[in-house]
Amino acid sequence: MGGSSPDLITFGESMALFMPAEDHRTLERSPALQQGFGGAESNVAIGAARLGCSVGWFGRLGDDPFGAIITKTLRGEGVDVSRSQRVAGERTGLMFREQVAGRVAVHYYRQHSAASRMQPDDLDAAYIQGSKLLHVTGITTALSASCRESVLAAVQIARDAGVKVCFDPNLRLKLWSLEEARSVLLPLSEQADYFLPGWDELKQLYDTEDEERILAQVKSLRATTIIKGYGEQTLIAEQGEVTAVPFYPAETVVDTVGAGDGFCAGLLAGVLRGMSTEEAVRLASINGSLAVQSRGDWEALPEWRAVEQRLLGHAWVER
Repeated sequence: MGGSSPDLITFGESMALFMPAEDHRTLERSPALQQGFGGAESNVAIGAARLGCSVGWFGRLGDDPFGAIITKTLRGEGVDVSRSQRVAGERTGLMFREQVAGRVAVHYYRQHSAASRMQPDDLDAAYIQGSKLLHVTGITTALSASCRESVLAAVQIARDAGVKVCFDPNLRLKLWSLEEARSVLLPLSEQADYFLPGWDELKQLYDTEDEERILAQVKSLRATTIIKGYGEQTLIAEQGEVTAVPFYPAETVVDTVGAGDGFCAGLLAGVLRGMSTEEAVRLASINGSLAVQSRGDWEALPEWRAVEQRLLGHAWVER
């Protein structure tokens, strides 16, 4: 860790998570709930820390039991939370997740949460300036006008300091309209060094199904663009060239929530390890495939040893 800053810094909202304790029960019919937490940025932070990166996450949390669980768990996972805040009189957001007719349904209670009140003044500029990589998502920009300003300010701080910026649009149309999202997310994609959209997200953001038009748009960006979910492969658009990397298959799929965050954590870990973009995408694909093999937003994210075994093609041997 250089100075007082980790190599990778991210920030956003983490929420307490509740879901039926028994698989395939709906919330309405479950007598008991399992408690945890989740948030795109904190999931990425945990995933990258497990892969051996020095990572910091910050955000505003309520001074309540849920804020305490999130802070303590992240710290226990090796994530620096020294810039996060637990704010008296404010509350941590909640989400409830269930399987309904084979599909994941999430119910959010995040309006007026502590996280939604983040301001640019909450940013520690020196902390961001001392890092190597800043990761932000479109979710944070959708929470409130002040959160949006905070993301834009953080990106500007990073760019002025020569810190690379990774941006995952994480389009969430429950939070805002597509038109509003486009007005914020597309300019941010032009500021990023690494842009991580899904193929379906690009079709919505660029308002077209035309593959050539979409690829022309991403090739015009300064960013290295990694497109998830293009059939059974990931596309890399870099320096005007497009490369396809096949998915790493999952042995079993238990819970797909957090797969994208696992992919992102793997990619950033590969970048910080000095891998080529294609090597980092292969690492990301393995990480994402392992993340879907257990329940929870981040619990199944693997340690470096498990990923390295697969990256090198070695057999996994239980001792």
